[in-house]
Amino acid sequence: MSQRSAKKPAYVHEIAVVMPYRLDLTVSVLRRLSSNVVDLLTPQGVYVRAFSGFPEPLIVRVTQVAHQHSLRVTIAGNRRNDAVVLGLVRQVLGTDRDLRRFYRAAAHVPWLAPLVKRMRGVKPPRYPTLWEACANAIVFQQLSIRAASAIMQRLIVAVGQCVQVNGVPVPLYLFPTAERFQHETDERLRSTGLSANKIATLRRVAEAIESGALDAASLERCTSPDAAAMLRGIKGIGPWTATIILLRGLGRLDVFPGDDTSVASNIALAAGSAPLDVQRVLDALGPQRGMLYFHLLLGRLEAGGDIGRQSFERLPSDDQSVMPAADDSPG
Repeated sequence: MSQRSAKKPAYVHEIAVVMPYRLDLTVSVLRRLSSNVVDLLTPQGVYVRAFSGFPEPLIVRVTQVAHQHSLRVTIAGNRRNDAVVLGLVRQVLGTDRDLRRFYRAAAHVPWLAPLVKRMRGVKPPRYPTLWEACANAIVFQQLSIRAASAIMQRLIVAVGQCVQVNGVPVPLYLFPTAERFQHETDERLRSTGLSANKIATLRRVAEAIESGALDAASLERCTSPDAAAMLRGIKGIGPWTATIILLRGLGRLDVFPGDDTSVASNIALAAGSAPLDVQRVLDALGPQRGMLYFHLLLGRLEAGGDIGRQSFERLPSDDQSVMPAADDSPG
């Protein structure tokens, strides 16, 4: 693991957002927990990330501009890449997504309406690369959010590159590329808590992406059912994993990971003892039903006091969580 000091000229931009918008909520569903070492949130509510894919890492800081429909984006690095980076920021933070249809539908679901009202302004985040979306979905297969987050953190620390950023006293990591992942030995990957099955699935995905057999552009041209079928063609990717990749990697809101015990638990947390027909709710939410997934996640994070928790508050337990070693079945 190499480290670089990021002391570069910084350029400030403002990008418009579709209101309502809340940066803290959107970053919370993007990173899940504050132990995330790729997507950071400072005590001042600034989102910090290092983007790869350029000659050198580009450090981005994002703040929400009070009383304005915009985000302030500061980019440290070569200015000629700013347009590309701003596009990535819009993608990652869902700034252009209009959720009025979801809000109208959710208002008629008695158990969901209060949660949506509290979380008003969250946007559907989207990983900057298909590889990052696939890797996250595979690591999170059939594990609790804390166990999977701990494994993902160890994987990134073991394989990724640390970038030292001025004013950020905690480590910031570039998400490791598929190529970098492929260069690691199975033994080293197993030491992070990954099962043999998941390592094999990740290698198959990395190979498909590197060879061009799987690419975001092809998936973008497909309907969601066809894109899901293409993803499921890779051994180790089942319906749940394909759905999460579509949600978090392609920004598809017309899908929902229904066959999932954690989602069922989150629904029970939000709905309480209220009688509910989940399929009826999904039908009512229509083509933006995927927002239910993000709101249920926020409900779980809210219950644990994890919404907007600054990355600077990482606890020892965040870094040394349970490390399952047994193989898990593909989701």
